[in-house]
Amino acid sequence: MNTRSASPIPAELHAALPTEVEELSHTKSIRSTYVYEAPVRLWHWVNALAITVLCITGYFIGSPLPTMPGEASDHFLMGYIRFAHFSAGYVLTIGLLGRSYWALVGNHHARELYSVPIFQRAYWHEIVAMLKWYAFMGPSPGPYVGHNPLARFAMFFVFLFTALFMIFTGFALYGEGTQAGSWANTLFGWVIPLMGQSQDVHTWHHLGMWVIVVFAIAHIYAAIREDIMGRQSVVSTMISGYRTFKD
Repeated sequence: MNTRSASPIPAELHAALPTEVEELSHTKSIRSTYVYEAPVRLWHWVNALAITVLCITGYFIGSPLPTMPGEASDHFLMGYIRFAHFSAGYVLTIGLLGRSYWALVGNHHARELYSVPIFQRAYWHEIVAMLKWYAFMGPSPGPYVGHNPLARFAMFFVFLFTALFMIFTGFALYGEGTQAGSWANTLFGWVIPLMGQSQDVHTWHHLGMWVIVVFAIAHIYAAIREDIMGRQSVVSTMISGYRTFKD
């Protein structure tokens, strides 16, 4: 952990700026520690972009735009939307595979996405404390270097599970379009009969999109709130990799 503090104060400043000197003398040190490695940070932002594209295009696929005027051959808007959706789906899938690999070779914070200590009683006490903190019903549970217990739970049981569900159902629907013999139909064709029929998969896939949207809203809120009220960097940490504790 690195500690940064104010530089020595020149003697001239003592006489000229007594108020500033007094304030500087009471300034607490700012501590920072390296948390998220470059591959994790890159995955986070590429993943965020892919999810944004998927949600916007997925909404229009589920609720298509009104018929365009003129000849149908003059317009390929929905085709472009579907192409962007499929491309973002590939990015999401490849990114998750890469993220899984880095969980094996990266630092211990990289493994937090895939490990939740649900069998430890202390972990659930911390979950309750975090819920009270976010509901403005309790004090700050204290700083966490990596993900806090609630974020760790949400990343695994909400984001990861939903992302896998969306990948499987999405490629099942994609394989239905590419038909029998394609790699997508061969690997994921079993999903449709398992869930009933094609329309059922469409419906559940669309509902999964809204789960991701709600998760993203809660994730952004929690990150900004923790940055301000928790007195530790969250947003900038996913840019620089360093968690800074401001008190």
